[in-house]
Amino acid sequence: MPAAIQELLSILNLEQLEHNLYRGRSPKVAWQRVFGGQTIAQSLVAAQRTVEGDRHVHSLHGYFMRPGDINVPIVYEVDRIRDGSSFTTRRVVAIQHGKAIFSLEASFQLDEPGLEYQMPMPLDVPAPETLKSQRELLEEAPHVPDMIRMFWAKERPLELRPVYAEHYSSRDKLPPLQKVWIRLTGPVPNDRPTRAAVLAYLSDMTLLDTATFAHGRGIFDPDIQAASLDHAMWFHREHSLDGWLLYTQDSPSTSGARGFTRGALYAQDGTLIASVAQEGLIRLRTKPAK
Repeated sequence: MPAAIQELLSILNLEQLEHNLYRGRSPKVAWQRVFGGQTIAQSLVAAQRTVEGDRHVHSLHGYFMRPGDINVPIVYEVDRIRDGSSFTTRRVVAIQHGKAIFSLEASFQLDEPGLEYQMPMPLDVPAPETLKSQRELLEEAPHVPDMIRMFWAKERPLELRPVYAEHYSSRDKLPPLQKVWIRLTGPVPNDRPTRAAVLAYLSDMTLLDTATFAHGRGIFDPDIQAASLDHAMWFHREHSLDGWLLYTQDSPSTSGARGFTRGALYAQDGTLIASVAQEGLIRLRTKPAK
């Protein structure tokens, strides 16, 4: 198993400190704050540890309050809000330095039969094998800081292949749409809670970027201050995560220094696995970052 996948699974394996209390760590990377997808996924794992095994997450809603510090552990406190006959609800607060950095509510449900329908996957999307990887595009991109290029050049648990590459090479105003193929670089255990956590982890990838396209800007531009503010996710169908996933994204609105984005995660065979929505801070700096 590739080292990057082993590390991802390791950081999702939280340490239990006490009843309803767990501790997680961050990978040692040259980055100033904890990746939002990590905090979402670890919070979900903490909630899962308090839920009966026959109930599975169907939705989560989280708020980012402070940047996470990669150099110290994160403590996750779980509130067992409700255990019903079909649904279970949990609230999780992620804490560092005695303060909340993230909060999450998640709902779990017994598997039930019911009506079935899904929006079809977009047609005429190029196969991932025909596209350049995000790493290759970043190496060629003139607007991306060297630090970002170096960060993405390291071994990662995910491979990304964007369908649209214009925003890597230009600052033209583009439609606020994005499609990205995503593949894990190694296998995920045949364990439904772990797969849900990994899916939550990758759901934060590239999403906020889409809100900058209509303005001819990029998330890493020195005059942009960007950060996720909230994150919502709905899990429609279980999947093994053993192949390419298509992440389709759009941004209906930017206003008030915030950008709103939506996403859908499809398996390569067209199965709709999950839907995502996020609002993030997109603030113009009065002084460019150094």
